[in-house]
Amino acid sequence: MATATSLAYAGEEDFAALLDATLGPDTGFAGSVVTGRVLRIDGDSAVLDVGLKSEGRVPLKEFAAPGQKAEVKAGDVYELFIERYEDRDGSIVLSREKARREEAWTTLEKSHQAGIRVNGVIFGRVKGGFTVDLGGAVAFLPGSQVDIRPVRDVTPLMGNAQPFQILKMDRARGNIVVSRRAVLEETRAEQRSELIQGLKEGMILDGVVKNITDYGAFVDLGGVDGLLHVTDIAWRRINHPSEALTIGMPVKVQVIRFNQETQRISLGMKQLMSDPWDGVALKYPVAAKFSGRVTNITDYGAFVELEAGVEGLVHVSEMSWTKKNAHPGKIVATSEQVDVIILDVDEPKRRISLGLKQAQGNPWELFVEAHPVGSTIEGEIRNITEFGLFIGVGAEIDGMVHMSDISWDEAGEAAMQHYSKGQMVTAKVLDVDVEKERISLGIKQLQADPAAEVLDRVRKGDIVTCIVTKVEQNGIEVKVDEVLTGFIRRAELARDRGDQRPDKFAIGEKVDARVTAVDRAARRLTLTIKGKEVEEEREAMREYGSADSGASLGDILGAAIRRRRETAGEE
Repeated sequence: MATATSLAYAGEEDFAALLDATLGPDTGFAGSVVTGRVLRIDGDSAVLDVGLKSEGRVPLKEFAAPGQKAEVKAGDVYELFIERYEDRDGSIVLSREKARREEAWTTLEKSHQAGIRVNGVIFGRVKGGFTVDLGGAVAFLPGSQVDIRPVRDVTPLMGNAQPFQILKMDRARGNIVVSRRAVLEETRAEQRSELIQGLKEGMILDGVVKNITDYGAFVDLGGVDGLLHVTDIAWRRINHPSEALTIGMPVKVQVIRFNQETQRISLGMKQLMSDPWDGVALKYPVAAKFSGRVTNITDYGAFVELEAGVEGLVHVSEMSWTKKNAHPGKIVATSEQVDVIILDVDEPKRRISLGLKQAQGNPWELFVEAHPVGSTIEGEIRNITEFGLFIGVGAEIDGMVHMSDISWDEAGEAAMQHYSKGQMVTAKVLDVDVEKERISLGIKQLQADPAAEVLDRVRKGDIVTCIVTKVEQNGIEVKVDEVLTGFIRRAELARDRGDQRPDKFAIGEKVDARVTAVDRAARRLTLTIKGKEVEEEREAMREYGSADSGASLGDILGAAIRRRRETAGEE
């Protein structure tokens, strides 16, 4: 009986025999690299003669580089890897790809040991990175090793031969890891050293925008970065660098400052352009009118661009004739085209003061040209205050009718009761003060002053007959000829102190009084009864006192009164 060991041994011999029958006996050629010549193209394979008793077959795709089309023809000679000497069909199984890989691995190992860069072509994407053909051997390029900074689009790098640094090799596992970034950093370091050594202020260099911030942009000069401040990008106002630059954009810059110790480089672009401020005082003379674009609005005014790189400030006080406290943003808008007047030019300080309101004309000057003093105007009552009426006389300006100019007869407060907001009224232009921006109007002036004739006739010292219209604590108010108002103070009501009582008089009572003052502007008289009596006494004394020195004052006054009566009777 056969043992388990003998059965197992017999089984191994049978398997070896079966393997030899299937693949043919091991001749020692498998795993070696031989030279073969293409005999013909058969479908998608090439038939080759490798000098053995059988021909070999290789798929055409193995003759092409990754991503390219194979160009194989009869007579071409290639190095081939023998995978099996004969398959079940009696053909030799060959591989061009493995031959190239074996050849490439040997070369790559030597380069890796010596730290030498190798050339390769990026031909595909895989998870976490890309695949690179290193002359037959396929390597892995991690995404972080593609470039010094993140690359959004690798398409321009694919299909192009470029140097790589081998980071890791494992032939047993067939793994190769390469880096393009290491090559760039090494090259960058070399370029940086060369650039720093020869860098001088005033040099003009080519660079690429690497990064953009709120205050400027960093420009890669080829191994070293420089800062391009936002104020040095262009002569015109730029609020943010992104208005003029984009990442990856090639630029030509000038070295403005270079600190050898810190190796900080300040760059400028506008320095390569002509300065638009040269001769600006001649181009923009004072009082001239120009059109510009609003570029920036602040709390204190608005900046207006007259040309690229030349801006002027319209101060908030020069923006509107009428909107004194309005924010500039409520008067103009960014990018709005406006007309301005040149107020002042300071070329050394690069400042231009502009006026917006001056370009629109002073509304008070325009008003007085159209409505001179004495003319009549119609408008709507826009507001009523405790001291008068405000009437709209233009789009944004008002004229004021003071309460004293509303009526000839009524007091101001009483006269204002007849008017309401929104009412249309007619008024006369009394005065226009352009400097103080005031327009004075009058309603009562539309009619002649009824007291004018009396004012022209009455003089200081005249004796007039009055009618009492009001009795007050401190005196009485009277009317002269029913149109002119007068007032007699308490102390002027009588010669004797005991008779100086306002309550002695009744409304409607007639009294004679002497005029002591005439206020034509206020249309008012100041009167005295006491003065009239004192003057009459003096006249009596002068007329009768000397004729009869023994007569009493009463006799003299009585005689004077009788004499006057007689004189009046004769007349």
